[in-house]
Amino acid sequence: MLLFRYLSVFLMLALLASCGFRPMHGSRAGGEVVADLASIEVKPITDRSGQLLRNKLQDTLTPGGRPDKPQYLLNIKLNESIQQLAVEKDAFSSRANLIMSASFSLSEAATGASLFKGSSKIVSSYNILTSDFGNLMAEKDARTRAVEMIGDDIRTRLSGFFSLPAAKGVPKS
Repeated sequence: MLLFRYLSVFLMLALLASCGFRPMHGSRAGGEVVADLASIEVKPITDRSGQLLRNKLQDTLTPGGRPDKPQYLLNIKLNESIQQLAVEKDAFSSRANLIMSASFSLSEAATGASLFKGSSKIVSSYNILTSDFGNLMAEKDARTRAVEMIGDDIRTRLSGFFSLPAAKGVPKS
């Protein structure tokens, strides 16, 4: 029985290696994806949610600080709306969805050529309370959660782009 377990683990690892699996952020790739992400400058985004998203992306993409000579520029357009849900008998809502969507484009800093475009949409729900302050804080928390999720999604998509073999043909300065 123990031999069967070892054999099955070995076979699974062999299958994983044969299909070309490799960690995106692993050290075997030489840190190319991490280096590419660190050379992105995130352009300013309007509104408070945009500031939060830009700060989140700067912290995750370039943890060592802004690049001196960025190779890539990331432009983001952020939209936000609130949808009232769960209408009670007295015509007041007791639940709301904060819907945040971001359209982003990655371009070369030197030429301005567009390399990658994408979009992300997040729905973050919160309860509507009888207290105005409670409502403001619940909406603020929903906004913070949505910004965190959009930032993580954009980082993941950019990592996927830079890990593709076609992205290796992107001219580097």
